[in-house]
Amino acid sequence: MADHEYDSNYLLDNRQSEAGTRFGALAELFDPVTFRHVDRLGVGAGMRCWEVGAGGPSLPLGLAERVGPTGSVLATDIDVSWTRDVADGVIEVRTHDVAADPPPAPPGGFDLVHARLVLVHIADRAEALRRMVQALKPGGWLLLEDADPMLVPQLCPDESGPGQRLANRLRSAFRTLMAERGADLAYGRTLPRTLREAGLTGVQADAYFPITSPACAVLEDATVRQVRHHLVDRGLATDEEIDHHLANVAAGGLDLGTAPMVSAWGQRP
Repeated sequence: MADHEYDSNYLLDNRQSEAGTRFGALAELFDPVTFRHVDRLGVGAGMRCWEVGAGGPSLPLGLAERVGPTGSVLATDIDVSWTRDVADGVIEVRTHDVAADPPPAPPGGFDLVHARLVLVHIADRAEALRRMVQALKPGGWLLLEDADPMLVPQLCPDESGPGQRLANRLRSAFRTLMAERGADLAYGRTLPRTLREAGLTGVQADAYFPITSPACAVLEDATVRQVRHHLVDRGLATDEEIDHHLANVAAGGLDLGTAPMVSAWGQRP
């Protein structure tokens, strides 16, 4: 996610080169989970989908494969740097702030509205959710997927040595930066209740938590490089500590995880 006039509170700036690396790693880690849910909800030919805070290209492209030439996918973000090139006859890419702009609903509404790792970063999460629900057609599905860093706060759950302890300390510092910018670090677990309170029916949820994957290391490296100046400027870490951690990540001896991603879905009556 990014902004019309870029949101200075957003920690992971899409305009940085590392953003593309992060999007690739997130796609490798979480696309199988997301599309398992999308397929379970019956998204198929001719349907209309809205991908909120699309970030990278993988989600709009995967949805377009499912809805085919008779369907449509609207991919929105407040910075569309990484998605603008996938626009075609099925995929429309539009600059849009889900918490501030009117819902871009087609006549009759969307069959599916999906947002992944978006709402945790938005200050006015309730308003963004209201607009997404408003954009659904009767019978349409809202699928929200968001992180819950406080469910498993460690980057290395198996804190077996100094490298793991350093990794976990830097992850704690990263959470501090996120919280200072309004992120709700326990948001993921609230999604089922949030969807029910929004009036949706048939609400279900699950969670996914990778502990060790090459993509976890790629994601960690890119994330730390994106935020290192914030960590140093705030006195949360030194350049030497960050360089040591990045070397440990590159060496491959750390079992790196991610924050659990909670997926929750519900249907508009």
